Amino acid sequence: MRLATWNVNSVKARLPRLLDWLAGTGPDVVCLQETKCPDGAFPVAEVGELGYTVASHSDGRWNGVAVLSRVGLADVTVGFPGEPGFPEPEARAIAATCDGLRVWSVYVPNGRTPEDPHYAYKLAWLAALRDALDAELTGGPALAVCGDFNVAPTDDDVWDPALFVTSTHVTPAERAALAALRDLGLTDVLPTPMKGPHPYTYWDYRAGMFHQNKGMRIDLVYASAPVARAVRSAYVDREARKGKGPSDHAPIVVDVELVPSVESF
Repeated sequence: MRLATWNVNSVKARLPRLLDWLAGTGPDVVCLQETKCPDGAFPVAEVGELGYTVASHSDGRWNGVAVLSRVGLADVTVGFPGEPGFPEPEARAIAATCDGLRVWSVYVPNGRTPEDPHYAYKLAWLAALRDALDAELTGGPALAVCGDFNVAPTDDDVWDPALFVTSTHVTPAERAALAALRDLGLTDVLPTPMKGPHPYTYWDYRAGMFHQNKGMRIDLVYASAPVARAVRSAYVDREARKGKGPSDHAPIVVDVELVPSVESF
């Protein structure tokens, strides 16, 4: 199975690029974030021509998540128990079962600044996510939590750690929240640089940040033990960040060699 995750920063604005990428890369399951598209307006027909069914959760503003699958889409849930809001729960999490793999697409709140109320909201959201995943992981299922976590796990995941010491995305509390997810038995599936620069996933649009590779690794794939053992390759598709009108994020692509019956893990 080829699994991918991508913050597209508006599915409508990025639709031609998304369709070309789907056709060229051929993922079986895709988690999208920041779709910014009401559920009723999601381009279901366009992606359907490539063999994908869609589960979408969005209110059409700045959030929105979706799962696209060409290997089945069942047991769809939106949000999760105890999910906090600001002030109401936002469209930031959706889960579905795709050919035996339980997949979550998440868009973690940004947090803005450590002094902003959104920062406390971000930490509360991550804590509630941990509780929800703890319940889902009972029995050791094949599960992958994919998306824009808006946290760089280590200093190696930002281009210049000294520039971020007073910012969100790198604070000890945020990193501790990620560590709490890993403590559930989830593995951070690390993209392999192969040849080339560090595998960041996000670069600001301004000041030629992408071309200078001044980026961050904030898009992650966290996998349960059965999935982590089955990973055969993982990479950041930098090509998708190039050219005219890209998202400010690049996709992560993970190839997983799952056995026919997930229960046999």
